[in-house]
Amino acid sequence: MTDDTLSNRTALPDEFRLILRDLPREGWPAHPGFNGLAAFWLDRHLAFRRVLSHLETDAHALIDRRIDPDEHARRLVRLGSGLLNDLIGHHQIEDEAYFPELAALEPGIARGFEMLDRDHHALHELIDSFAAGANTVLRQEGEAARREAMARFLPDLTRFSRLLDRHLEDEEDLVLPVVLKHRVG
Repeated sequence: MTDDTLSNRTALPDEFRLILRDLPREGWPAHPGFNGLAAFWLDRHLAFRRVLSHLETDAHALIDRRIDPDEHARRLVRLGSGLLNDLIGHHQIEDEAYFPELAALEPGIARGFEMLDRDHHALHELIDSFAAGANTVLRQEGEAARREAMARFLPDLTRFSRLLDRHLEDEEDLVLPVVLKHRVG
């Protein structure tokens, strides 16, 4: 068995790709069951990716003096708090409702849903770290101090973005084929 921890994965483990092989990603939009839960799931994930991209772009802009520090602070509060709240809610729904239902439909890949649940625990540690880092940036007095704090926070933001993207991609590759196969939602 391979190490399937989020920080060490580079793709969804092969043992969980059984249904994906029959329902590959490129065929999802044409699937008769796509315009429901599957499309909604992808839209939520796309929104998370976009917000993180904006946060990273804004971080670089602050460091490079291409955004007003007060405007950056407003955007960091709005985008950052929205992202964290949405992620927590999204994970709760998945862990409490969707993952158990989908695992019951496909017991052969149930361990994949357990892996995604473990990802959520790892991501919640990163969410806490993100909140602490963002708050440190926001508490700084003066433009130079805020830029320096953002420069220190940027590697954590980049890591969070990378690991969340890894999780989202793996989740899509595991969950959406099951949703489409069984026409869930």
